[in-house]
This record gives sequence, structure tokens and C-alpha cells, in this order.
Amino acid sequence: MTVTPTAIPDVKLCTPQVFGDARGWFYESYSAEAFRQSGIDCVFVQDNRSFSAVKGTLRGLHCQKAPFAQAKLLCCTRGEILDVAVDLREGSPTFLQHVAVTLSAENKQLLFIPKGFLHGFVTLTDDVEVFYKVDACYNKEADRSVRFDDPVFGIDWGVESPVLSAKDQAAPLLKDSDVRFTVGGAL
Repeated sequence: MTVTPTAIPDVKLCTPQVFGDARGWFYESYSAEAFRQSGIDCVFVQDNRSFSAVKGTLRGLHCQKAPFAQAKLLCCTRGEILDVAVDLREGSPTFLQHVAVTLSAENKQLLFIPKGFLHGFVTLTDDVEVFYKVDACYNKEADRSVRFDDPVFGIDWGVESPVLSAKDQAAPLLKDSDVRFTVGGAL
């Protein structure tokens, strides 16, 4: 596994070594020891999967407030997504900046997003499955959404009329939300 920092160094792109032959392929998608050696030292406690039927489905931007904030390790196991992480850690040199990475079943890459970030993705194909690990269980009271098109982030999702859930349609702008993190944790 090759682990490469992105433009926001705490967000890491993980590229597995794929072994293929006439039968197909094999790769190790997660090894606690390999990730620990690469600086990703999380104990993941929950696995999640999502399915999106149509291209242009946008899920996000989401997080959980402290003390239930989550680090995530995700991959696209079917289709292709544009995956986005937004740094909400006040005091960070990359505060309010974002990283956008294409993840697909074909490239088999994973994205590690630490605590203190908003996360979202838009599907670039029909029939998309996303698999991800989190290091804190879901907590309904801590669940938060922020507008995917908040101008403070300047994210180009590449889609004019995304398919959104009612929750994401009603999400507030960051300035109107109660989501706050610092480099060391929550405010």
C-alpha cells in the first residue's frame, strides 16, 4: 500500500498493490499495521456501505460533532465518484480548503479523511457503491450537514442539478451551522 498526502497533508490517498492474473485480481484493502506505519493510527469500529442509482447523486457535506467526530477510510467498489474533504479545523493552515479525488472500482484507491473534516461525494456514473470505515459509531444527535454549494468552500462538483436528499437540501451554510473543530479537536 502506498500512502500519499494530498494537498491537505492530513488527508491521504491510499493506493493498494494489485496482484492480477488470468483469474482476476487480489489486493489488501486494509491492514491496521500497514496503515499505522503510514501515520494512520485509527481503530475503526463501524463499516458502512452506500448505493446511489443515478449519476449526479450528491451526498454531503456531512460530519459528526465532537465527541462523536469520525475519521473515515473510504473507497468506491462499483462505479466512480468525486470524493471531497473540507478542512474545518480552525487554526489549520488549510482551514476551509478542500481536496477532491476521483475514486473508482477501477483505480481501487482509498481516501483517508481525519476527524475535523466535512465529507461528501458526487457520483460520476450510474450504479455506484461506496464502502467506508469509521472510527466512531453513528450518533444521530451529533450528525450534521452543511450546504454542498456553500460559496465559502468553492467546490466545483461538476454537476449543475445534483440529486440530493431532503436532509442535504435543507442543510445550512457553514456560518449558520454549529459545526466547529480546532486542530486539536472540537471547540
